[in-house]
Amino acid sequence: MLINWLAQTVCGLQEAGEDLVLATVLSKSGSAPSGAGAKMVVRANGISIGTVGGGVLEATTQEKSTRIFKSGVAEVLSYDLSGEDAASMQMICGGNVKLMVDFIPASELNIKIFRKLNDAVRAGEKCYLVAALGKAGVKKQTIRCVVMEDGSLTGEFPYRQEWLEMLIEKANRSIHPVMETITDEQFVIERYFPPSTLFVYGAGHVSQQVAQLAGMVDFRTVVLDDRSEYANRDRFPKADSIMVLESFDECFAGLDINSDSYVVIVTRGHNHDKAVVTQALRTNAGYIGMMGSKRKRDELFAALKQNGFSSEELLKVHCPIGIGIKATTPGEIAVSIIAELISARAQGTK
Repeated sequence: MLINWLAQTVCGLQEAGEDLVLATVLSKSGSAPSGAGAKMVVRANGISIGTVGGGVLEATTQEKSTRIFKSGVAEVLSYDLSGEDAASMQMICGGNVKLMVDFIPASELNIKIFRKLNDAVRAGEKCYLVAALGKAGVKKQTIRCVVMEDGSLTGEFPYRQEWLEMLIEKANRSIHPVMETITDEQFVIERYFPPSTLFVYGAGHVSQQVAQLAGMVDFRTVVLDDRSEYANRDRFPKADSIMVLESFDECFAGLDINSDSYVVIVTRGHNHDKAVVTQALRTNAGYIGMMGSKRKRDELFAALKQNGFSSEELLKVHCPIGIGIKATTPGEIAVSIIAELISARAQGTK
C-alpha cells in the first residue's frame, strides 16, 4: 500500500486551506490500468497528484472532480473498459474499474482527521480511514473518521458501535479498500498498516539494487552485513536502516521479526547463507528468500534436514529467489527479487 504520500499531501494542502477531491480505486478486474487502492488528489486549480490509471480514465476522473467540487457530495463511479465506456474513452485495456470520488473540504475537523492519519502513518501505527457516504441515491456530504488499533477515534461515526466493528473486521480481511452497505447505509473503509519491513542480509552489488528498488515500492528496508566497508550509508543511501553485525551467527538478535517481515538472503558465501537461513526458519517471518542455484539449494536443504528441519519447514524458503525473467546483472536480479516480493505481499492477508 503506497499510503505515505496521501497522508502527507492531504494534510499539507488542507492545512494551507485548500479544499480537495480524492479519487480512490475501490476495485478493478481484468486488465484495467490501475489496481485497487490507487489514489489521486485533485486540487481546485485542476492540478492532480497521484494516479488512478493514467490516460483518458484519469482525465475523465479529473473532469468528474469539477462536478464534485460544486456538489460537495461523494460519487461512486463504475467504468466498463471492455464495453461502451471503453469505446467512448478510447481505451482498449479491458476490465472494470470502480472509483470513489470524494470531496474533502478544508474544515477544522478534516484537518484534524488527516493530521491524525499522517501522524499514525509516520509513527508506523495501524489505523483505519472510514468514510460514511449515506444512503444510496441520497446526496449527503461524507462523514469520516480515523480509528486506531486500540479503538480510539478521531472524527465522527454517528452509527452503532457494532457497525464499526463489522467494518474493521471486513477491512482486516482485505488488502484493498472495502465498500460495504449496512441497512442501506454505504461505507468505505481502508486499513493503513505500517510498511512491510524487508531485511536484506548481505551488502554486495545485488543488495544495493534491491535496497534502492524496495524503497520505491513502499518497503521499509534494513541492510545487514558484517563488513562496515560494505554496509554503510555511502553504498545504501536509500536504506531505512543499516546494521553492521559482529558475525552472521546471531544476526536476528534484537530484531522484531513478524508475519509482515520479509527476509532476503544474498550474502557472499554458502556458510553465511546457511547461518542466516537456519535462524530465519526459527522466526515468524512471513517471507524468506535466498539467492542461489537449485544445486546449492538442494545441498543446503539436505544439510538443514540433518539439523532437524522438516521438508514442510524448508518449503518456506524461496530459492532460487526472484521470478523467472532470465536475469543476469545485479540490477536485473534485483528487479526479479522485488517483483517476487510484491507478488508475495499482494497475495498475503496481513
